[in-house]
Amino acid sequence: MSSAELELKLEVINKITELKEIRVIREIKKLLDFELDENAFVLSKQQENRIADARREYENGEISSDDEVNKEIDQWLKEK
Repeated sequence: MSSAELELKLEVINKITELKEIRVIREIKKLLDFELDENAFVLSKQQENRIADARREYENGEISSDDEVNKEIDQWLKEK
């Protein structure tokens, strides 16, 4: 870790110690808990496969815009 990064960490720590409002402290804690939780996004094999499929679809242009999908839904509803 560089000295600039260490200085930044110390600056953040010092600012946190000066905080008076508990709401802000809780939000910072939530953010840190989320960032430091290594198990936050453990995906199943099925989820990983679906994400890979979605990325391939996106790369191949096999996607629809929000407007296109809404038009299709509107058309479908009119047919009902």
